[in-house]
Amino acid sequence: MRLKDKVAIITGAGSGQGKASAKLFASEGASVVIAEWNEENGKQVEQELVNAGYTAVFMKTDISNEENVRSVIDQVVERFGRIDILFNNAGIGFSSRSRYKMAPLLETPLGDWNQILSINLNGVYLMSKYVLPIMIKQESGSIVNNSSLNGVLGVTGADAYTASKGGVVALTRVMAVDYGKHNIRVNCICPGAIDTPMIAEVLDNEKIAKSYATNPLRRVGKPEEIAHAALFLSSDESSYITGLIMPVDGGWSVA
Repeated sequence: MRLKDKVAIITGAGSGQGKASAKLFASEGASVVIAEWNEENGKQVEQELVNAGYTAVFMKTDISNEENVRSVIDQVVERFGRIDILFNNAGIGFSSRSRYKMAPLLETPLGDWNQILSINLNGVYLMSKYVLPIMIKQESGSIVNNSSLNGVLGVTGADAYTASKGGVVALTRVMAVDYGKHNIRVNCICPGAIDTPMIAEVLDNEKIAKSYATNPLRRVGKPEEIAHAALFLSSDESSYITGLIMPVDGGWSVA
């Protein structure tokens, strides 16, 4: 029960890494807010957790919309009275290629560039902007941002995505410096290739799937492995850790 009596908001908790984190956090005693854009997925996760005897609530959330974010945070405080954990997990990537072009810089339309950054980077900014005053008042809190190996390595082919995730890394560091005096810790996870709906289409290509499994551990990661990293950084077990940029990538970044 490492998160007993804690209130945790997890963005993008309707699938993949966010869903795995919602289940794990709930099992560790947290009241979980499923801040998810996809209403069907969000309600399904809520029902699964409630049926298992956990405290969970779905709130439809567009992390790129300031008024919606403000409203969601107000609802969370009204219902639970506090916010202890924010896992900024939501984002778009390869699974959104039908909506936004994932390409090198010269081939990326400005509109797609802006939309990708508005979700992947602005979403972290907006959620943090409205959660931080609550945590400052409490003089405690943990924020975990989900970036990507693209944020720390020169991975080609999706430059807007890479820029957005690099921004999350930089924002993590400055937030850790700014808000440590309020006993608020801010850390960042940088996943490698994780078997989630975001890259399911890519993993269907045997050649690409094999290339993803060339890390020292010779496999693609599981959503639960990101969830456990997020749990550690959210819990008191990491109480003296802030500003950490943690690759969870099977050793890909050091190979």
